[in-house]
Amino acid sequence: MLGPDYTFRERAGLPARPILFTFHGTGRDENQFFDFATRLLPEATVVSPRGDVSENGALRFFVRLAQDRYDMADLARATEKMARFVTSQKTLHDSVGVIGIGYSNGANILANVLIEHPGLFDAAVLMHPLIPFAPKPADLAGTDILITAGRGDPICPEDSTEALARYFSQQKAMVTLEWHDSGHDIRPSEIELIRRFLARFA
Repeated sequence: MLGPDYTFRERAGLPARPILFTFHGTGRDENQFFDFATRLLPEATVVSPRGDVSENGALRFFVRLAQDRYDMADLARATEKMARFVTSQKTLHDSVGVIGIGYSNGANILANVLIEHPGLFDAAVLMHPLIPFAPKPADLAGTDILITAGRGDPICPEDSTEALARYFSQQKAMVTLEWHDSGHDIRPSEIELIRRFLARFA
């Protein structure tokens, strides 16, 4: 489906249930987590936008200059665009609670929306995020955040992940940080953690 801001895939859920947004990793698209999300919360509305930036043919949500250097102007553009998209979808559906799931680049755009628009999401799952800059203060009291990461991840260093978790905690979010011993891949243990984390919203 082509909306005013993004090409996206959606499935309408039941009234008075959450709306769940999924954000794919670099090189993937709106299908990466769509079926996974519908299985996690079968009564929720699921919305999966497609990144609008191409990096040598690989879809992303914002431009980067290097693996750990973001084009901050484009990140700001993408963040505002995504916040508008989430707000418009939230308004269209009779949903209670806004949840996001993002992996890698998808986790990064989701994290920055949390930072720049506190209160828009009630809960978020950030799989292997990387925020290589000092975020500004934000009032995230009441926001529930699960961060999953690999101790051998060559893209997202341990200290950066720990710093992001500390930042969210300092902004009064409820933060859970869970590790596995692998790299940038999504492990079965992460899937089970996400399942348990989202069970409260079922």
